[in-house]
Amino acid sequence: MHAIDICRAYYERYGREMIHSLFPEYESRIAVGIAGEGSDCLGFDDEISRDHDYGAGFRLWLDDELYDEIGFKLTRAYSALPGEIDGVKKYPARPYGTDRFGVIRISDFFTPLTGSAGAPESPEQWISIPDFALAAAVNGEIFRDDSGAVTGVRSRILDMPRDVRLKKIAARLIAMAQSGQYNFKRCLDHGEPAAASIAKSEFVKNAVSLCHTLEGKYCPFYKWAFRSLAGLETFSFLHEPLSKLACGGVGAEQFDEIERIGGIFADHLRKEGLSAAHGDFLEPHAYEVANKIGDPYLRNMHIMEG
Repeated sequence: MHAIDICRAYYERYGREMIHSLFPEYESRIAVGIAGEGSDCLGFDDEISRDHDYGAGFRLWLDDELYDEIGFKLTRAYSALPGEIDGVKKYPARPYGTDRFGVIRISDFFTPLTGSAGAPESPEQWISIPDFALAAAVNGEIFRDDSGAVTGVRSRILDMPRDVRLKKIAARLIAMAQSGQYNFKRCLDHGEPAAASIAKSEFVKNAVSLCHTLEGKYCPFYKWAFRSLAGLETFSFLHEPLSKLACGGVGAEQFDEIERIGGIFADHLRKEGLSAAHGDFLEPHAYEVANKIGDPYLRNMHIMEG
């Protein structure tokens, strides 16, 4: 059973009644769930993951006003919940819910991930936040949020602005063109296999990220990027070839595969109306995408930024 399922069961068995009986006048303002950093929030945890940061529990999100009013009492009540469920021990909560579970201000949850108390607002904010941080802000599962205070922020983060999405796509495309389609072979020709390996890795990393961006999703921390790729709707078929490319050597065979994958993306861009450029070299496609950006700040950024 994944940690999300365990945490949901723990909330349903113990947490729901605790909130209802001790804080009935506030329960509609208390959001409950599991989200943030860690494989458990992504649903990617397994037996190996259980050697650290593992256990039953949940977060309780409060707005600033409610936190000042009941934060301490709610923390005490959460701490008094049973120490295990079905043999799984409760994760030890830190004081004031500053760790993975327990009571926390909504603003204190989002600020480390987005740089603000809620969703990014300006193009400058959006483009400066790493995708893995945005993924951590919207992953997991919200068990209850009557007021929509947490789910509303998460919905706004999930709704990536079109120009931001285009900027990220353009940046990934140009990086793939330069690292894989251009520099990989040149490094081999120069007799620099180590440099070629780095170029190949850059191509793969940006290809995995691009798959997520084209589907309107955020690529999680690199450790879980391939696991996430396997679950995508449109581009999951690239999980196997990109995995083989990442784990393989450096030579003509890998260059041919880079070119083939580049062609897949070029065809997709033309099919989706994102580019009218000919050929499979991704650099012209990157500029085609960038030219569709309307926001002046994003449009005037360096093509490789984002």
